Amino acid sequence: MELRRIIPIMGSLIAFGLSSSAQNPVIQTCFTTDPAPMVHNDTLYIYTGHDEDGADFFWMQEWRVYSTTDMANWTDHGSPLAIEDFTWGDDRAWAPQCVERNGKFYFYVPLHSKLTGGMAIGVAVGDSPTGPFKDALGKPLFDNGSWDNIDPTVFIDDDGQAYIYWGNPRIYYAKLNPDMISIDGEVGEIIQTEESFGAPDPGKRVKDAKYRDIYTEGPWFYKRGGKYYLLYAAGGVPEHIAYSMSDSPTGPWKYMGEIMPLQDTGSFTNHCGVTDYKDRSYFFYHTGKLPRGGGFARSVAVEEFKYNPDGTFPTINATAEGVKPVATLNPYKRVEAETMAFSSGVGSEQNAKTGVYVSDIHNGDYIKVANVDFSSKKPESFGAMAASALRGGTIEVRMDSIDGPVVASLDIAGTGGWESWMYSESPLKAEVTGTHDIYFLFKGRKGPKLFNLDYWTFK
Repeated sequence: MELRRIIPIMGSLIAFGLSSSAQNPVIQTCFTTDPAPMVHNDTLYIYTGHDEDGADFFWMQEWRVYSTTDMANWTDHGSPLAIEDFTWGDDRAWAPQCVERNGKFYFYVPLHSKLTGGMAIGVAVGDSPTGPFKDALGKPLFDNGSWDNIDPTVFIDDDGQAYIYWGNPRIYYAKLNPDMISIDGEVGEIIQTEESFGAPDPGKRVKDAKYRDIYTEGPWFYKRGGKYYLLYAAGGVPEHIAYSMSDSPTGPWKYMGEIMPLQDTGSFTNHCGVTDYKDRSYFFYHTGKLPRGGGFARSVAVEEFKYNPDGTFPTINATAEGVKPVATLNPYKRVEAETMAFSSGVGSEQNAKTGVYVSDIHNGDYIKVANVDFSSKKPESFGAMAASALRGGTIEVRMDSIDGPVVASLDIAGTGGWESWMYSESPLKAEVTGTHDIYFLFKGRKGPKLFNLDYWTFK
């Protein structure tokens, strides 16, 4: 895999209404979009798009993967799939979803087709939730030249039958064969009515008419408690999130109302994904709330919610606080530096030898790691693997806030290259017990990049 570098999101967090105590957006090292959660082996993964820095349209070239086991700290797994992995595609790596079946992971994506000039649905396959993935077909799963073919969502029903939905402004669906890479039968279209989606089909809408709602794009399809749910971006531009329900995987559907109403998300689009994890329910979406964020620079966020007793959704509003941790982090093992709850200034890079690591570290940047449990033993030192082509810098380890007490100070020397890694260790300056948020505050010469960081540990 070639080097893929992520430009860090710089700027004042406070000026954008964020602080070091915020948990949303959950990824800060680059812009992320269209979250698709998947739970596998006690880990929650999110598959996202990636808005390019400085874009003036939805210029998106790759998909990215992140994971968590505690809902507080997210590990960056880089980009296991990009447009270049599809010989028939040339642009627009839009909203994805990944599902597992029989030990294989199927990554469904829309992108612009060289074959027909429209948008098409592709599918890649891998042996791991984090890839690598490769084009399963060497051609689109579905491509008829239409620009409607975006935002695929896939669900495997209790009887083993898999379904795929997609579409903007129309809604299409099909059955998938057990191989998950071919369509069983014909592609169908869901007829939109005021009863099913709040408004009739696009061609039947009356100009200036006031409808209950309007399906737009970004469907998310799943089943819970014997009911089928179809969530989607609605209302045109700007978008809110609404949903419909059915007793059958192919309808008829009944419009149920809004889930996330219009509000100050900083983005004129929205896109959701829903999953249960560790006996809690989570609603993923995106905002424009990072520095330099906006409609073409979006970022994934998440809220916890509880279904109403009848299985319907409550109203869910966007927050900066996000969700509470559901587990702690063990500091006595190797912890990848790209595992973090929040950060300011830093970016990430990846290559085949090292994997993903934290880069673009400058004076005053920081990383927050949440809910770190030191109770199993008394730590005596802090160590980290770092690399610097210049003069290095210092990692200050602070407890509970960016201004909290310094419990360790680790000097990082120049190593002769940005990927010439060297492990360094420093004794702790104070006793640490219990569970804390920890902050790595980076210090050094103002201006140049200081060093890269691969992993850290307490001993």
